[in-house]
Amino acid sequence: MRPQILFPLFAATSSLPGVGPRNAKLFEKLAGEHVADLLWHLPVGIIDRRFAPQVMQAPEGAICTLTLRIHKHKPPHNPRLPYKVTASDDSGFIELVFFHAREDWLRRALPEGETRVVSGKVERFQDKPQMTHPDHIGTLDELASLQTVEPVYGLTAGLAPKVVRKSIRAALAKVPDMPEWLDPALKQRRGWPDFKPALLAVHSPESEADLQLGTLPRLRLAYDELLANQLALSVIRSRYRKQAGRPMKGDGKLRQALLKALPFTLTGAQVRSIAEIEGEMAAPTRMLRLLQGDVGSGKTVVALFAMLNAAECGAQAAIMAPTEILARQHHATIAPLAERIGLTIALLTGREKGRARDAALAGLADGSISLVVGTHALFQEGVAFGDLALAVIDEQHRFGVHQRLELAAKGRGADVLVMTATPIPRTLALTVYGDMEVSRLDEKPPGRKPIDTRAVPLERLDEVVDAVARAIQTGNKVYWVCPLVEESELIDLAAATERHALLEKRFGKRVGLVHGKMKGADKDAAMERFAGGDMDVLVATTVIEVGVDVPAASVMVVEHAERFGLAQLHQLRGRVGRGEKPSSCLLLYVKPLTEAAKARLNIMRETEDGFRIAEEDLRLRGAGELLGTRQSGLPEFRVADLAFHGELLGVARDDAKLIIGRDVELESPRGRALRNLLYLFERDTAIKLLKSG
Repeated sequence: MRPQILFPLFAATSSLPGVGPRNAKLFEKLAGEHVADLLWHLPVGIIDRRFAPQVMQAPEGAICTLTLRIHKHKPPHNPRLPYKVTASDDSGFIELVFFHAREDWLRRALPEGETRVVSGKVERFQDKPQMTHPDHIGTLDELASLQTVEPVYGLTAGLAPKVVRKSIRAALAKVPDMPEWLDPALKQRRGWPDFKPALLAVHSPESEADLQLGTLPRLRLAYDELLANQLALSVIRSRYRKQAGRPMKGDGKLRQALLKALPFTLTGAQVRSIAEIEGEMAAPTRMLRLLQGDVGSGKTVVALFAMLNAAECGAQAAIMAPTEILARQHHATIAPLAERIGLTIALLTGREKGRARDAALAGLADGSISLVVGTHALFQEGVAFGDLALAVIDEQHRFGVHQRLELAAKGRGADVLVMTATPIPRTLALTVYGDMEVSRLDEKPPGRKPIDTRAVPLERLDEVVDAVARAIQTGNKVYWVCPLVEESELIDLAAATERHALLEKRFGKRVGLVHGKMKGADKDAAMERFAGGDMDVLVATTVIEVGVDVPAASVMVVEHAERFGLAQLHQLRGRVGRGEKPSSCLLLYVKPLTEAAKARLNIMRETEDGFRIAEEDLRLRGAGELLGTRQSGLPEFRVADLAFHGELLGVARDDAKLIIGRDVELESPRGRALRNLLYLFERDTAIKLLKSG
C-alpha cells in the first residue's frame, strides 16, 4: 500500500479546485493524471511584473504593471472590432484593448472614474501606447500581489497559463512535511535544502538564474529522482541475486569445436567478454550482465559461446529478439555454426505454426533441443523448457525489466545476458542497467572498412539517384531509408511508398519496399529477396534499423536525416560496411538546418565510434529523446537532466548500494522514509518486489 502521507498527492488532478473533468483530461496530457505529476511540471521561464514605470516611460514590448485612472469605455459598433478603455496616469494616456469582450464584465473590472492596477505587455499603435488584453486587472490593494515574478509553464492547447499556475499552486499546497530520506552528511556537504522547501523554491523563481539546472533546490530534487531510480534497480538486483543460481561450467568441447568452425578470429574484446561471462556463469550466484557492443562488433558470437557453455552442462539456452526480422537473422547466423558442431537450434516466433511449432515446443519441453532463438513468443504461457539455464535478451531497451525476468523465470536459477547494439552513454547505462555488470565490445572485427559518410541537401536528389544507379551497375545493393514521423505511421508509409514509386520508375522491379504496416511474412520475404539476388534497392522506414545483415549492401541513403537522432543514424549506417567492398552513407537533409541538426550531421561525418556518438547524442538532445524514451523502456526523468546531473548518478548508485547493504528490506527509519521516495517518483515496483520476496 502507498503510505498514507502520500494519499493527497496521488489523488486525481480533478480533485484540485478549478480543475473539472474537461480540464483533467488536458492536465493528464500536460503532466499526468495525479496531483504529484504537477509537482514535476517545472517552470520554463519567468514573467517579471515588478517593473512599474509611468505610461510614457513604458518601453515598447515590455511587461509593465501600471497604476491607472479609468476614464472612458468605448464599446464597438461592430462586434468584430475591439472594445477600448481609455486610462491615464500623471505622464499621459494609454488605451486598454479587448477583443470579443463582455461589456458588463469589463465595466465591473474597470469602473470609470476609479483607479486600477493593470499588468501586461505595452505596445505602440499609431505612436500611442496601448495594452491588449492585460494579463491581470486589480485594485490598489492588490498591487503588492500583482507586482511579483510569475513562473511560466509549458502548456497544452486548451489550458490557459493562469489555470496551470493556479493548479500547480494548489498541488504544492498539498505537499506534506515528510521525514528526510537523504544521507545527512551528503545533504550538509552539498548545502541542499529540505525536500519541501526545495520544491517550493523551484516553482517560485525570482530571476532567470533561479531556473538553471545547477541551483541548490534543483540539484536536491534531481538527486532525489536519481536516488529513487538507483534504489529501485538495487532492490531488483538484490532480489535477483537472492534467488539461488547454479554454477555453469562446461567441459569446453562445444566451445572448442565452435572456435575451429569460425571463419574468423575473435577480437580481443570478444575474448575478454567471453571470459567475463563464463567466469560469472561459473559462480553459484545468478548472472545478470549487459553485453554492450557497437553495430557489427560480434555480440551474437559472444552470446553463442555463453549458450554453448550451458549446453555443455546438459542445460538449455534461449536468445530473445524484439522483432521477427532480428530473430530470423540471429537464427541464420547461429544455425550453420551450431550444425557444424552437431547441435540443432530451434526458431520460435509468432509465425511458426503447425508441425514445426509443435516439434519445437516438444523439443524444448523434453530438453532435446539445447538452443532456441525467438521473439517474445518465448515467454508465452504455452512454452515450457526442460532446463533453461541461460536467457540472452537482445536490444534490451525494447523490452521492460519485467519481460527479461519473465523469460528467466522459465528456468531454474537461470543466468541472464542482455545485449544491446545501441551504444549507451555511461550515465544512461546506469539508469537502465544499474542492476547489471557490463561487458563492452569496443573493437571492430578485423577487415571492417570505414564507411564514407556525406551530408547532401535533398535538392540534389537527382544526383543521388544517379549515384545509386552507378552502385547497382557495379553489383552493390542499396538501402534507402525514409523519415520517421512520430505522430503518424501513415505519413511514414506515404513517404516510403512515394519514394519507392519514384525509384521503381528508374530501376524497375528490382526495387523493394519494407514498412511497419506490412505482415511479418511479407516483410521477411522482401528482406530475403534483398539479401538474395533479385532485388538491388530496398526502400524502408526505420524497421531495418536493428540487426539486419546483408553483406552485399554497401550504400545507405537516409532521407531527411535531420529528423533522426544520432543513435538512430548510427544504427542505420551500421547496416552497410559488412562486406568486402568500400561502403558509403548519404545523409540527405532539407535546408535550413537547426544548429543541433547541423551538429548531429557533423558528428556522423567525423566518427564511427558508437560510444562517442552516444555521448554526443545525450549532450545534444538530453536523455528524454535518446532512443525515443517513451517506447524504449528507458526511465523518464522529470527533474533530473542526465547530461547536466550525470555526476549525481554515480553518487546515487553508491548511496543505493550502501542502503541495500545495510537495510535490504528498507525497515530502518531512513529505509521507511526512502519508501516514501520510491512511491513519490513512482518506482513502487521495487517495493512490490520487497513484499513478494
